Amino acid sequence: MTEIAATDRRAPSAPRRAPARAGILRRLGAAVRTGLYRPLAGDDDRVAYWIRHVRLGVLLSEIAAFAVVGYVLITHSPGRHSLAILAMCAVVIVACPFLLVLPLAEMMRDSRGPTMFYLWSIACSVLVIVGTRIDGGPSSPLDALLFLVLTFLAVAYSPYGVVLMGSLMTTAYLFFVELPGLTTSGLFFLVIMGAFTMVCAMASSNSWAAHDRQVQLIRTQETLAATDPLTGIPNRRAYLERVADAVDAAAWGHQTVVCLVDLDSFKSVNDAGGHAAGDAMLKAVGSALGGAVRETDTVARLGGDEFAVLADISVSFSGEMLAERLRDAVARIGGPAGVTASIGVAEVQPGDDVADLMHRADAAMYRSKGAGGDRVTVLGH
Repeated sequence: MTEIAATDRRAPSAPRRAPARAGILRRLGAAVRTGLYRPLAGDDDRVAYWIRHVRLGVLLSEIAAFAVVGYVLITHSPGRHSLAILAMCAVVIVACPFLLVLPLAEMMRDSRGPTMFYLWSIACSVLVIVGTRIDGGPSSPLDALLFLVLTFLAVAYSPYGVVLMGSLMTTAYLFFVELPGLTTSGLFFLVIMGAFTMVCAMASSNSWAAHDRQVQLIRTQETLAATDPLTGIPNRRAYLERVADAVDAAAWGHQTVVCLVDLDSFKSVNDAGGHAAGDAMLKAVGSALGGAVRETDTVARLGGDEFAVLADISVSFSGEMLAERLRDAVARIGGPAGVTASIGVAEVQPGDDVADLMHRADAAMYRSKGAGGDRVTVLGH
């Protein structure tokens, strides 16, 4: 009875290993797919780089094909005047330029780009291995073209892709050229192929890592250039760019509003507590304004004690309602120190000039300030 009970207790735990293994395999498969199909380009400059790379690949393929034609016609190798090899070279010479007709700019932005490179390399490898086999197998110098393909891989593929394609090429060479009579020189060639694949994978890894660092640096610089260093919110430059986008969107019926927020009595904070107290107040106001709007809206510091908000509006939620919410948020934060907000509102209209739009909001804000502050003024078009 004890043994049966022990067996029964152990039995339910066994099937639990299968889901764990399946989960590991799924994660591994996802990681491999991500590595093999890493996006090639995310901007126009990178797209242009890959298009140049395709052009270079086409040129190299043409040169290699013509070199093989010359080799077959001139030398006294087993493949001398081989119609099969000449036909394969003709296919390369005629077909490769058609790659330039493909929509390369679009393909480099999605999975079609890596797929094209993989198929291209597989086709080249097949032609080289078949040509080597026809030309006497291991004794043929045509197998050197595999190293040209591998070198192209190093600057085109992710490390995963280099290892995969290099492994496929080495395995195919072993089975279709060397076997069944594998010699010492053939084994040496295979070892060199494997080592060269790893060198190419290292070069690919370094190239992609350098690209990643460059992209991160550019993004960091762009973020810093568009961010107010004190409050951490967008600055005037970033705000005006988003206002320009809002003007374009207005042509399609998208309703947005510009609110200029100027602090009242802010100088008294600096006078009483110094610049540190003033900086703390500006940070608090920026945070309060951000809390009064949606995540899709923009709160920016234009400079000094002037802030701006760009927000979506609707029939049920007008620009004036938004501005009152902003005014109240500033009053709650700055009230104890006597700081309030004068707010000017201008709705974005189709065809607006950004400068004129900001001038309308600025004029509305000065009306609020001239009327005593801590109020909202809305100006029409």
